[in-house]
Amino acid sequence: MVRMSAEERRESVVRAAITEFARAGYNGTSTEAIARRVGVSQPYLFRLFPNKQAIFLAAATRCLTDVRDVLAGAADGLEGREALDCMAGAYQRLIAEDPEKLLMQMQTYVAVAAAEAAGDHEFGDRIRRGWLELWDGVHVSLGADVDETTTFLAYGMLANVLVSMGFPAGHRIWSGFYLSARPAPSPGQDVPEGGEGESHRARE
Repeated sequence: MVRMSAEERRESVVRAAITEFARAGYNGTSTEAIARRVGVSQPYLFRLFPNKQAIFLAAATRCLTDVRDVLAGAADGLEGREALDCMAGAYQRLIAEDPEKLLMQMQTYVAVAAAEAAGDHEFGDRIRRGWLELWDGVHVSLGADVDETTTFLAYGMLANVLVSMGFPAGHRIWSGFYLSARPAPSPGQDVPEGGEGESHRARE
């Protein structure tokens, strides 16, 4: 039997936490469920992390870091529209192939809003720092153009909403996105009428 180091156990907890929190949210997820998924006891879990909030913060931060790394990798060595298109396509593939990344993002925004409403601003500050690192990474990749950065991330947030709500690829609601930012149809999927429209941004 291979023994895992504490750091390897922490990594396992973070991965398990993303899965559990993505599905049930902060309040709906028990530390028992996370421990069970990892295969450790709750007392051991709390030797790795001081409390549930620390586990959530680690999971949320990892999720944001993974998104940032995917976007940075897609834009590496590119600039301008080419960088934008590659990042947009990479992000759509990420949330299509790893939907837990999308759900964890959405659960994170809910958790921050709830914490702020309860007067816990430190929790939100830590998440906001991670989100600002994501923003800064996109900003650099897009030539430090604040309008392009804002537009790209606004499209990304709208994509989060549409994918979360189950709008299929090819639906007319995607027609305002640049082509690289639209989800790819599944094999054999019919494209509904109006799904081939091209926005002014896609033609630029």
